[in-house]
Amino acid sequence: MARRRRSSAAESLKRRNDGYESLCQVVQQDSDRRLITIFVIFFIVIPAVSIAVYKVKFADRVIQTESSIRQKGIVKTDINFQEILTEHSKASENSTRHYDYPVLAYITPWNSKGYDMAKIFNSKFTHLSPVWYDLKSQGSGLVLEGRHNADKGWIQELRSRGNALILPRVVLEAIPGEMLNKKKLREKAISLIVTECKEMEYNGIVLESWSRWAAYGVLHDPDLRKMALKFVKQLGDALHSTSSPRNNQQHMQFMYVVGPPRSEKLQMYDFGPEDLQFLKDSVDGFSLMTYDFSNPQNPGPNAPVKWIDLTLKLLLGSSNNIDSNIARKVLLGINFYGNDFVISGDSGGGGAITGRDYLALLQKHKPTFRWDKESGEHLFMYRDDKNIKHAVFYPTLMSILLRLENARLWGIGISIWEIGQGLDYFFDLL
Repeated sequence: MARRRRSSAAESLKRRNDGYESLCQVVQQDSDRRLITIFVIFFIVIPAVSIAVYKVKFADRVIQTESSIRQKGIVKTDINFQEILTEHSKASENSTRHYDYPVLAYITPWNSKGYDMAKIFNSKFTHLSPVWYDLKSQGSGLVLEGRHNADKGWIQELRSRGNALILPRVVLEAIPGEMLNKKKLREKAISLIVTECKEMEYNGIVLESWSRWAAYGVLHDPDLRKMALKFVKQLGDALHSTSSPRNNQQHMQFMYVVGPPRSEKLQMYDFGPEDLQFLKDSVDGFSLMTYDFSNPQNPGPNAPVKWIDLTLKLLLGSSNNIDSNIARKVLLGINFYGNDFVISGDSGGGGAITGRDYLALLQKHKPTFRWDKESGEHLFMYRDDKNIKHAVFYPTLMSILLRLENARLWGIGISIWEIGQGLDYFFDLL
């Protein structure tokens, strides 16, 4: 997944040593540098006020957040560790959805909890994407690997519990210069994917290729870039011309993964509005990776709300003047994982953490939470057994609610990476 922020090693070291106040300065200064000319939507952070605003402006679209979780009064900015430890596992199984936009959820084989969450909260999702497949170069040809990951029993149980469509993710790892330049290889790639969907009775696929093409330099070449987009369109058209194995009246669906822009202005390798227009009829949804804003060398929030809005503005234009049919195909990425960053010592460190890691930190360190208005995220600080200072950014009910309401405001869907990494009561918000 894309990583977003850069600064010199000396600056990063100095800021880490200054503790929480300097950490916030890192976030603010870096955001100001990136977003200097951008006016962004102001968020109301108190849930009751937020809902009231939406009732006035979008009266026919507002759906109340899960009443049980609202009545507990735990969707707020002034949270404490004990509330989280007490409430995180108390979720209403498979309750009604609270948003009418598409919801795509990823599940990974290396985090088995996601398989259970998909079954328990099946009604919350429109699409489920198990991360199973890789399309690779093999000699002068191609091979689709990953069927050994597929769990037919799990799929059958999902379908008995709800109507979420099953679209496994396929990562395109084939050498792009060879595949895109050779018509036979492009046709072979499409054939392998469509055949697998038919034989395994999937409802379609999610394809990830854009970030790999960018890494190979393919998107810097105008001709190869056009060929790459043409391939995506051809794959989508092929899936749309194939009937869903479980419903002959419906075609297979196609979701495409795209990364956020890396600067305030779109570069050639960025996925932009013209690409969206070109692919809109061939792609059912664009899974936008609006997370991983920070990294161990530049610690900070996972997905600042200003950065999210900048990304959406670059892709869709103003939220007050967009094509609703196109916007609905954009799926705002929401992370259900967090980061535990080292912010003292000679160098950065740390990385992603799951809900289990997060709860263990709360149990051990009993930290005090802080709400960062700039990013719309909670964080806390602690010192480990070696007296090294850490900053932890992990989703909370309030930070997730802000992003869900932001998606409602823009008229877009959401995609979650990934549901096995979150806390159970997150699903009451969906």
